[in-house]
Amino acid sequence: MRNLVTVIALIFSVTIYAQEVKPTFEKQGDLIKGTYFYEDGTVSQQGFYNKEGKLHGEWKAYDVTGKKIAMGQYVNGTKAGKWFFWSDDKLSEVNYSDNQIADVTTWTGKDNVVVNYKN
Repeated sequence: MRNLVTVIALIFSVTIYAQEVKPTFEKQGDLIKGTYFYEDGTVSQQGFYNKEGKLHGEWKAYDVTGKKIAMGQYVNGTKAGKWFFWSDDKLSEVNYSDNQIADVTTWTGKDNVVVNYKN
């Protein structure tokens, strides 16, 4: 009986831990703000959708510690303008044109080195 209670308690705790954290959506003016979460409840992504359900406006992505790892703009479902991506000691600025990468500039913190890439 004691083993049965232990097994049930273990299954119950695993079930609670494994439950998916569902995204939230809230209307803000003409847009819908969507927030997506990691399993532990911290925010993984946050941004907006237009009336047609397309990504629109500023979007941000975070790692599991809450550190921002990406930020940029969507216009009616396509990436537009400057996007920024952070990784360890590196910052990449990616310019989009017609949903395609136009050029990339990368800064590294160790040597303050700038690398440019044009498509």
